[in-house]
Amino acid sequence: MTTSLPFSDKSTIRVRAILAGERLDLRSLEATGRLAATPLVVPAGDNGCAVLFRYGAVVFFNVGPVEEASFLRHLLHLTTDPYAEPETEEVEIRVSPDRDGVIENGGILLSGLTVERLQIIAIILARSVALAYYERKVAAAFERIEPLAEELQRRGTFGRQAKDLLRHIGDTLLIQHKMVGRVEISEKPELLWENPELERFYLRLDAEYELGERDVALGRKLELISRTAETILDLLQNSRSLRVEWYIVILIVAEILLTLYEMF
Repeated sequence: MTTSLPFSDKSTIRVRAILAGERLDLRSLEATGRLAATPLVVPAGDNGCAVLFRYGAVVFFNVGPVEEASFLRHLLHLTTDPYAEPETEEVEIRVSPDRDGVIENGGILLSGLTVERLQIIAIILARSVALAYYERKVAAAFERIEPLAEELQRRGTFGRQAKDLLRHIGDTLLIQHKMVGRVEISEKPELLWENPELERFYLRLDAEYELGERDVALGRKLELISRTAETILDLLQNSRSLRVEWYIVILIVAEILLTLYEMF
């Protein structure tokens, strides 16, 4: 059964992806008025629809800015930790009967509008904005690591900021868990198992947005941050152990001096 889209007669469609928050609770939406599932597609605005993902992404099709803001406002009670500055990405779909699945001049050309094709586009854009958010978080971690490395090279110690850095690095390392457990950047979408004819279209978009390359690059940076955190922890622990050893030596020396004082 083919699902009818409210904008199927249009030749140009505006698409906008937003990473609204940490997580979306979609259970209450899955049973009411959906156009499709996995990923969930629901009506939005007067003549548009939205594709929602549990990891906090929402992709709008043919939804104006005012309708978009209203939809997100109604979605707020289902959003865990909404972002004050959400990541966004925008693209245009143009219907072109003779040029299907072509990416040209910042737009995606489709021979026709179907729910399944829109779901594939939504998956790509949702993963792209999630990667952009993670890339920004990791870049912030690197900015904090650099002055620490310079201080270590110059003075041989970390100073008081090491603990704050470790806390920040710990937060950043949670990204790795989110990427693998929630967003599943490198995983094949479940939709393709039911619609294998769309796999070529999906791979073309995946390559266009460089999701695989960005995922690998981000993984390398996370691995470097992880190694840095382990090094800092080892050095802090060794430094603390050395201080304890000095305290013990001082106490022993003090005890010997007191004993000698009492003897003589």
